[in-house]
Amino acid sequence: MDLGAPEVIMLVVLAVLMFGPEKIPGFARKAARVYKYLMNIATGAKDQLAGELGPEFADLSLADLNPKTFISKHLLDTEEVSAFRETIADTKKSLAETNRELQAATAGIAAGGAELIGVLNDSSSSTASSSLELVGAAVSGTPFDLEAT
Repeated sequence: MDLGAPEVIMLVVLAVLMFGPEKIPGFARKAARVYKYLMNIATGAKDQLAGELGPEFADLSLADLNPKTFISKHLLDTEEVSAFRETIADTKKSLAETNRELQAATAGIAAGGAELIGVLNDSSSSTASSSLELVGAAVSGTPFDLEAT
């Protein structure tokens, strides 16, 4: 819950209207005492929790009780995490290189198929031409299902 400047101003104006300007300082002192009391309770609970968990959790903070933060801070070694991230980065680079190689090979096959079809169109053999046109169509990107034939 965030309290911005407009909300605080609205609360101050509302307090002045409800209680009057002479009672506001007393309420502010009481609110400060309640805040200090609650902070002492929270600090005591945190110290008790850290004491019961042992010395390996001496640097425990309330944010560490979030399961994701707790696991990454206390169970995963930072060297292991950095090694894992490096492995992921290397794998991504390898996949990008393989993708570029496949695209280049596909372009080469399509160009070769188109050239083959052009040569066959110039030839007089209609049977060889039609079978090679099917091969060229498959190479150039036309859907071809091996199980359907």
